Amino acid sequence: MFVWIAGFMLLLVKIGVVLGMVLVVAAYLVWAERKLLARMQVRRGPNRAGKFGLLQPIADAVKLLTKEDTVPAEADRIIFLLAPAVVALTALLMFAVVPFGPPLSLWGRQVPLVVADLNVGLLVIFALSSLGVYGVALGGWASNSKFSLLGGIRGAAQMISYELSLGLSLVPVVILARSFSLVEIVDAQSAYPFMLVQPLAFAIFFISAVAEIKRIPFDLPEAENELGAGFHMEYSGMRFGLFFIGEYVHMQVLGALVAVFFLGGWHGPLLPGPIWLFLKMMLVCVVMIWIRGTLPRLRYDQLMALGWKVLVPAALVNILLTGLIVLL
Repeated sequence: MFVWIAGFMLLLVKIGVVLGMVLVVAAYLVWAERKLLARMQVRRGPNRAGKFGLLQPIADAVKLLTKEDTVPAEADRIIFLLAPAVVALTALLMFAVVPFGPPLSLWGRQVPLVVADLNVGLLVIFALSSLGVYGVALGGWASNSKFSLLGGIRGAAQMISYELSLGLSLVPVVILARSFSLVEIVDAQSAYPFMLVQPLAFAIFFISAVAEIKRIPFDLPEAENELGAGFHMEYSGMRFGLFFIGEYVHMQVLGALVAVFFLGGWHGPLLPGPIWLFLKMMLVCVVMIWIRGTLPRLRYDQLMALGWKVLVPAALVNILLTGLIVLL
């Protein structure tokens, strides 16, 4: 009985630490993006709230919490209110299967530094990623606005299309690691990261994941030129904030998954494992911010053509080559 209670308390501690860290990093990722983009565009960025603008995330949170939470008169109220939570919650749940470091020895027992070490962790990631589509589609539909509906339809089509190339890009990783467990995939990279032997899979996964989370140059569901703000145009207050937080939590998820699948996860010299994973995750996030400040938005036909005519065939060819090499 004592062992069960201790295990349950340890699980709660893990969940609390991971949730707190993810939300804090998401808040300061917004600050980092605004600062980096400002430097690229030769301006200062946030610099009023605290030294170097470090209190800006707190000021933004206070502003969102105190704004009026409006619901359009003709909206489907229940779905309208629940949609932002679906986007944020699915992003947060993905961190449950991400390993942050090697097992920790505690009171004579090996404690894994992962909330849930599932032998089908990769499938859980895809399941939660697919559920995130509903938040975008239902948020646009429930608003009862033509512009929001178009953004929601665009978002659903884009996320479903790039989900295919995203999944296919990881088949060679599973072939090499011989497991769906993220912990075992990281362990399989103890000698070398998979990016060295699977550069094409890495490129396909990264491009597909950026499209999946709707970052520039793939931000067609939120295109302000023609849709105002897309699927979340009718949202205000903290419900808009949940969509916003969901995007930056998804950035961290993408960074962590790139590190786990292709950069060796927590493996690295000198520094502790969790620090290595965090540094690799932040490197991927900085690259995404750099891309946002560099590339223009694609046209919608270009977006769909890239996914279906380039990434999917390339991923299928890569699977065949990998399988052939492993057999030989």
